[in-house]
Amino acid sequence: MIMITGGSGQLSTLVAQKAAAAGLPFVTGSSTISDSAPDRRRTDFDDPATLDFSGVSTLFLVSAGYAEDDVVMARHENAIAAAEAQGVKHLIYTSLSATGDHLAFALAHRWTERRLRQSGLSWTVLRNGLYAELIGTLAAPVDGVIRAPFGSALISSVAREDLAEAAITVLTAPEQHADTVYELAGKSSWSIADLAGRVGIPYAPAALETTRQNLSAMPLLPFQPPMLISIYAAAAAGFLESRSTDLGKLLQTAPRDTLALAAAAIRSGT
Repeated sequence: MIMITGGSGQLSTLVAQKAAAAGLPFVTGSSTISDSAPDRRRTDFDDPATLDFSGVSTLFLVSAGYAEDDVVMARHENAIAAAEAQGVKHLIYTSLSATGDHLAFALAHRWTERRLRQSGLSWTVLRNGLYAELIGTLAAPVDGVIRAPFGSALISSVAREDLAEAAITVLTAPEQHADTVYELAGKSSWSIADLAGRVGIPYAPAALETTRQNLSAMPLLPFQPPMLISIYAAAAAGFLESRSTDLGKLLQTAPRDTLALAAAAIRSGT
């Protein structure tokens, strides 16, 4: 049996939907459970006593991010240690693509990859690129102008649904993907100027300092502004463009139009 962690998160929800459509036997894991999701097990990575992987042969571990690095690494350690102790055979981890090495949240991903290699588990690492939908959201216009400081370099974002379909390929036959790292950046690349042209909105990127000041005035957690600034800075420096991807190895169809998805994210918020 498969366990898909991440509860009601967007990626884990898509993976669960596609697993059900494919007829794969699975349960979902979440830090919260409700009567509306009777097949969901409580799996709170901050509380190792809740990590019940009994009967689970393949664990799909969605990164438990959105926290400081030490918290994320502790959560992943708890999950991997429990998987080792409870007889899980294969662990699939959603990591961050190599293009994200300069991002402020890369450290916990690379630590987790190293921990997996040192474990007694069979593993697969899905190094997911930044979602096209996220890039579109971060490029939301202010007063009719896109001011997010992405610069002019190309970005190789990826469709969240493509990543879910790639995950299903691995979940269907995990033994065929054992001890393998897949780089899943987008197959096509475009700039924020291209995105602005697609939606017909001017692009006038602000300075990073101005953006940081604006973020500091928002109701964000302390670790979030540096994470966002790192995305803008890495993009502007050209580090979010990938020249190759393994996405085609895991998809049964052509990748989705990421520029269209980013544009749709902007339109839905305006």
